[in-house]
Amino acid sequence: MPIKKIVIVGGGAGGLELATSLGHKLGRKNKAEVTLIDRNHSHLWKPLLHEVATGSLDDGVDALSYLAHARNHHFSFQLGSLTNIDRDNKTVQLAQICDEQGDELVPERELSYDILVMALGSTSNDFGTPGVKDNCIFLDNPHQARRFHNEMLNLFLKFSAQPGQKESVNIAIVGGGATGVELSAELHNAVKQLHSYGFEGLDNSALNVTLVEAGERILPALPRGFPPLRIRS
Repeated sequence: MPIKKIVIVGGGAGGLELATSLGHKLGRKNKAEVTLIDRNHSHLWKPLLHEVATGSLDDGVDALSYLAHARNHHFSFQLGSLTNIDRDNKTVQLAQICDEQGDELVPERELSYDILVMALGSTSNDFGTPGVKDNCIFLDNPHQARRFHNEMLNLFLKFSAQPGQKESVNIAIVGGGATGVELSAELHNAVKQLHSYGFEGLDNSALNVTLVEAGERILPALPRGFPPLRIRS
């Protein structure tokens, strides 16, 4: 009797943990063939993205390689983006993989499954607010975090190259949850670090961070009264 094929699409916290657990329980004993699919080579825990954004964490060093993790935990990894699911034939289609010049590296592939798990995660909700998609940087993946980091460095570099100017660097953060609050704090740490690296004239007095939250208080997941902070209306 052929062993079951379990395919997990999405290597976020949920998908990766499931693949690891099934690899130990079933893959190691050859009771199932477990395959994890993700469009990235590595996994970075999403709550750490604010540290990548400010430069206090290097995702190239701290990210977890899917291939290495799969090898050590008895499951297989397929790099690719899901394009189609054929439920009748129980197959998933993966898009071709191309290099930066657009040359094909790996053609389209089809994987069969007995059990399919969709663990694609979530993205930030802009609630249909006009202008958000065109003017904001989201923090849903390492690519977006690196974009924020590059734009932050450009702003600080431009500021430090104009000594004596009175204007501040203004950064607005929408969302008073854990990521927004921690990003606000990390920005001040980044300014201190960059100042020590030679960004002249750059200190916390030159940084103006505005945290925008629709609720009555920040960190709403925490019990009321901790921390004792409220948003001014």
